[in-house]
Amino acid sequence: MFATLSDRLAVTFKGLRGKGRLSEADIDATVREIRTALLEADVALPVVQTFCADVKVRALSVEVSGALNPAQQVIKIVNEELIGILGGETRPLVFAKNGPTVILLTGLQGAGKTTLAGKLARHLAAQGHTPLLVAADLQRPNAVDQLRVVGERAGVPTFAPEPGNGVGDPVAVARAGKQFAIDKVHDVVIVDSAGRLAIDSELMAELASVRDAVQPENVLFVVDAMIGQDAVNTALEFERQVGFDAVVLTKLDGDARGGAALSIVSVVGRPIMFGSTGEKIEDFEVFHPDRMASRILDMGDLMSLIESAERAFDAESAERLSQKVADGEDFTLDDFLEQMQAVKKMGSIGKLMGMLPGMGEMKAQLEQVDERELDRVAAIIQSMTPAERNDPKILNGSRRARIAAGSGSKVSDVNGLIERFGQAQKMMKQMGKGGMPGMQGMPGMQGMPGMGMGGGKKSKGKQPKSQKLAKGAKGRSGNPAKRAGLGGSDSDPSSPPDLGSLPPELKKLLQ
Repeated sequence: MFATLSDRLAVTFKGLRGKGRLSEADIDATVREIRTALLEADVALPVVQTFCADVKVRALSVEVSGALNPAQQVIKIVNEELIGILGGETRPLVFAKNGPTVILLTGLQGAGKTTLAGKLARHLAAQGHTPLLVAADLQRPNAVDQLRVVGERAGVPTFAPEPGNGVGDPVAVARAGKQFAIDKVHDVVIVDSAGRLAIDSELMAELASVRDAVQPENVLFVVDAMIGQDAVNTALEFERQVGFDAVVLTKLDGDARGGAALSIVSVVGRPIMFGSTGEKIEDFEVFHPDRMASRILDMGDLMSLIESAERAFDAESAERLSQKVADGEDFTLDDFLEQMQAVKKMGSIGKLMGMLPGMGEMKAQLEQVDERELDRVAAIIQSMTPAERNDPKILNGSRRARIAAGSGSKVSDVNGLIERFGQAQKMMKQMGKGGMPGMQGMPGMQGMPGMGMGGGKKSKGKQPKSQKLAKGAKGRSGNPAKRAGLGGSDSDPSSPPDLGSLPPELKKLLQ
């Protein structure tokens, strides 16, 4: 979502690079560029004015003029101010001390409340809660059936006593749903209300009645992040007529300019709690202002990457593989397949690589990553016998031809996989001896298109840029993220990433 804004800010900060001292004219020019970038991102004008004024005041202060590298200090200031307008700190859900915690979802028609209800339920279930979905959207055609389907995908039960499609009383359904949760010992109730326009006073009054009937601990306003400034105006009207505690942004994976996310907290005075990042039921995340600011400034989001790895990698299998590496045992194709499937669970390869610091320069390359390559590699490995997976050296010409035919691929594809696996196997042995840290320790990443590995033939001549990056650029200090121990090769977001700077936790998980 913030790609355009990130690109503009990267260019702006690049102009500061290398200056030992910043004049007032330099700071004025930088603030002017930041103002233009924010306005182009559709950020509300009052927010832009306040943000730029604060940045300028701090940039002219002693903390910059007395710094050894003033350009890095300006970037640090912008990062801190971005965190401020995004809410400052992560806002958790409020849970009831007695009885079930009720969460009421509100918002406009088409904002994505029903799908969001299932994603939120799955998220809470993964934390050990027992959520119940309540179908109180009785207006939109097939809304009740959709919630049932979403609930099944999330593995969560749905309370739907009315067929919907204009039939039933949403207030009575919400009240009955809360009582059902008490009887069946569900500790969280998620009420999916009907979408409505803020100008529809009758439906807004009905929503207020639903709120009063269930007395929710959390009223969440679900808003489509792609509608820009209208999201802020709508939120203000909902806050005036019904009230809500926090905002949930949907379609954060879209190509909108991001103005809603950067405006809504400051204008409405309510924090952003969650974000929906895709169409899949697992495409859902807690909104962390500091991590989002780091993404905007292309300083990466390694904490989210670590959390994704923790969810995707089975602790027992990771420990078993780590022990194999430590003992010097051979890394097999079965291990390779297992790790690659775990990487796939983490989500899009391009998205994962985008969480690394300084990947802004590689956007075009990341967009060319073919996600289906993981499936092709899996098909090739699964077409092998157990003996072949355990010892690829026995793969002669006839065996490779059989595997290619069985997996619907070419012999050259099989050859390429075996070669890349051999490289991964060497890396794992080196890791067992204490070398090759970082992202290269993730076997599933080896040989991905656009990741710097060839498709079977050894490249000659000039080494691809991505392969140079994969070997780790010698980074310069100054990045606030790096100083905090989160990696990053330079204070300038446009600098190449240092892929060897990942934290020990991620290294251990991805070995």
